[in-house]
Amino acid sequence: MSSIAVRGVCVEFAQKGGRRVAALDKIDLDVAAGSFVAIVGPSGCGKSTLLRTIAGLVVPTAGSTAIGDARPRELVAAHRLGIAFQEHALLPWLNARENVALPFTLAKRPIDHERVDALIALVGLREFATAHPRELSGGMRQRVSIARALALGPDVLLLDEPFGALDAVTRRQLNIELQRIWSERPITTLLVTHGFDEAVFLADRVVVMSPRPGRIVADVAVPFGRPRDRTLLSDPAFHAIADGIARILDQGAST
Repeated sequence: MSSIAVRGVCVEFAQKGGRRVAALDKIDLDVAAGSFVAIVGPSGCGKSTLLRTIAGLVVPTAGSTAIGDARPRELVAAHRLGIAFQEHALLPWLNARENVALPFTLAKRPIDHERVDALIALVGLREFATAHPRELSGGMRQRVSIARALALGPDVLLLDEPFGALDAVTRRQLNIELQRIWSERPITTLLVTHGFDEAVFLADRVVVMSPRPGRIVADVAVPFGRPRDRTLLSDPAFHAIADGIARILDQGAST
């Protein structure tokens, strides 16, 4: 496992007519090895841009990012970075097991069938291992996507709204499943989400971003131990933290 360090990151995008739009402004963020950090903020604040910068998919205008002692692109090249987005991006002609095994093929490594089967079991899809994406529900497809992201034993897992397109009931169930999966196999994880409850339930810390240009305006510690189960969702202390994050965002929106 590796830590994540973001130092003074600014990102600007060029628009038509030569105008430049600032997406991120002077972001400093540390994620300790083996910890789970969630990022929340209003739509368009740059949450996904920050995640994609850490993944090496966006080059910062200023500042730097590092994962352990390496730059993001070095980890990508070494297949040590796991990523799951809102769109599961499963290959429709491959079944669940084959989709999870795909990273081995792309990395030109022998497929570790034992690990693939263990991951399929970990995400609760043993009975659906030979099913194709069209035969799986949206929640099942996202489980396959997360298993695939873990296939090569990455140093870091980056999750960009992985459950954002799902209904509320399925989303809550997958929050519980992801917490269980993460508790069994802890890995340095950074999650982007719009859900305050989701962030507090899953993370050790919740980082709150301002409207664009995105800045970090709060870093909220989550005091609950692990493993966590659904009873936490009705705990007044849980709701106090989630409501506090909502108030921070409300104050930012009104200024």
